[in-house]
Formats: sequence, C-alpha cells, structure tokens
Amino acid sequence: MPQVAVVTFDGFNELDSFIASALINRCRKDGLEAFITTPTPVVASMNGVEVTGQRPMEFVTEADVVLIGSGVKAREVVADDELISRLPLDPSRQLIGAQCSGALVLSRLGLLNGMPACTDQKSRPFVEAGGVTVLDAPFHAEGNIATAGGCLSSQYLATWVITRTVGETAARGILDYVAPVGENEETVERALRAVYSGEAALR
Repeated sequence: MPQVAVVTFDGFNELDSFIASALINRCRKDGLEAFITTPTPVVASMNGVEVTGQRPMEFVTEADVVLIGSGVKAREVVADDELISRLPLDPSRQLIGAQCSGALVLSRLGLLNGMPACTDQKSRPFVEAGGVTVLDAPFHAEGNIATAGGCLSSQYLATWVITRTVGETAARGILDYVAPVGENEETVERALRAVYSGEAALR
C-alpha cells in the first residue's frame, strides 16, 4: 500500500496540507493513504489552527510519496540545519512534491538540480534567489519530482500522486466526486490537463 507523508511545518497553510491529504485519502480503497507528518507532535497553522501530527517526521524515510507543504515559516525551515537533516529524501524511490513555498525546501535539499519550479507569488523572489527558474504555471514535474504554485493547485499535486500511484481512473473518480456540482467534467479535465501538460519527462 503506497503511503504518503504530507510534511506539515509550524505556520502551515491549511489549504495546502488538508486539500492534498483529503483527496489522496479518498483512495484508501485503492491502497493509497496519506498522513499529516510533523516535526513536533503538534503544529499550528498560519491562522492558529492546532493539528496533532499523524506521523513523526521520521516517517518520510519509509513513505513512498513525500509532499512538502508551504507556510509562513518556510524560510525559517530552510535555515534550520537540524530540521532539514530530518528530510533525507530519495527521488530514485520516492515521488516528491512541494506546494508553494515548499519549493524552497526542495531547493535547499538540492533536489531541483536545475529544473524549473512552480511556487506562489510571495515565495517567488526567494525561490529565484536560490537560482531556481520559476514558471508562470500551476504545476510542473520532471521524473519523480513535482512542484505546484498557488494554494488551490494542491489539487493538481494530489492528482499527480494519484495518477502516478493508482492510476488515472482513480484520479478521475475522486475529482468527479469532489467537483462543484455542475462542473464535474470541467474540474476533472482541468486537473488532468494541468498535470499532464506539466509533466516534462513522462509524457
């Protein structure tokens, strides 16, 4: 059963962590499961919502997929050598994704390796300062690494994970279920189009 670590730091953006984990967890019957993974037992969101982590940070070493969420303390995270050392990620065996300012973490870990990335507008100058080219797009992936920009693009990151692990049929079913009523086909096709057009190396 593929397991997903949704890495959630203190000061996290609720939309990023919760949308991705909620969509992925609708695939439990297909054998895919996501867990909010935190560096401390409890973290507080950018709006003060306290969440108890489902898995400790060490879970990232055994997870099949690792998604790095964003938050208002992202620059503090990448400046914390001890915290970064707890993220020994391996793109040769893991799918690795980052949402918005999570791209700063991937850059700090040396995982972008010259590939462009997506991020949010506020994080963009800091990501670019690290030598990373930022795309004017909501989603980009090369091989086993993906980035998404803009809070609601977390649905695209989740769609990428679902299609890569349990298939497009499952992704279509989940997206159709959560789509606004009357916008089902539009929602499904938009998400899949964003993912497939953003996959540089696979399609």
